[in-house]
Amino acid sequence: MKINFDNIQVLKNDLTSELLEHYSASDLLSVDCEMMGLNPFRDRLCLVQMCDKSEKVTLVKIEQTKNSPNLKKLFENSNIKKIFHFARTDLAFLYYWLDINLVNVFCTKSASKLCRTYTDKHSLKDLLKETLSIDIDKSNQSTDWGAPELTKDQIKYAASDVLFLIPAYHKLVSFLKRENRLEIVEEVNKFLPILARLDLLGYVDFFAH
Repeated sequence: MKINFDNIQVLKNDLTSELLEHYSASDLLSVDCEMMGLNPFRDRLCLVQMCDKSEKVTLVKIEQTKNSPNLKKLFENSNIKKIFHFARTDLAFLYYWLDINLVNVFCTKSASKLCRTYTDKHSLKDLLKETLSIDIDKSNQSTDWGAPELTKDQIKYAASDVLFLIPAYHKLVSFLKRENRLEIVEEVNKFLPILARLDLLGYVDFFAH
C-alpha cells in the first residue's frame, strides 16, 4: 500500500479557514484520533486526522487544548456524517480535550458487529482486509504520538486509519441493508455521543441492575 505524502498536510492545533471550507462541502468525513493512552483524564489527545471522499487527508497535531475553533465548527456540523472506527473513545477525547460535541456519527466497528456476526474480528485491520482487500500496517499504533515531530511512519499510519474508512462505510451500509439492520445501527450511532459522555462521568455500565 503506497501513500502519497505530498497530499498529506500536517497542521498544528486547528484547520485553516480554507480547509474548513473544503471539508464543510462534503457530506462524509472519516475521522480518527491518536492519544498518549486510553484514559482521557490522564492521557493527552495528540492528533486528529480526517479524510473526505476526494481522499484529501489532513492531520492536526494538538498542542493547545480547547483552542481549535475550526475543528469544532466542522465536527459539530450536523450536515456532515463523521465516520469513526470505535467512535466511543474518540468522541470522549474530542469532548474532553477540545470541547467538541459531535453529532451525526457512524461507527464502523459497531456496524461490523451488527452485520459481520460470523466473526469476532472487528478491528479496523480485519474489517479492511475482508471488505476492501487492503492490509494496513498497525505497527505504529503504540508509539509516542506526543513527540514534537511526527515520523514518516507515524504519518503513514495516521493517514491509513482514515483513508479507507469511507469505502468501508459504503460496504457496511450495503451489508446492513441486505440484513435489514441499518435502522438499528443508525439508532446505536445516535446514542454513541451520550455513551461517551457517560464514560467521562465514570459509569462503567450505566444500564447494570
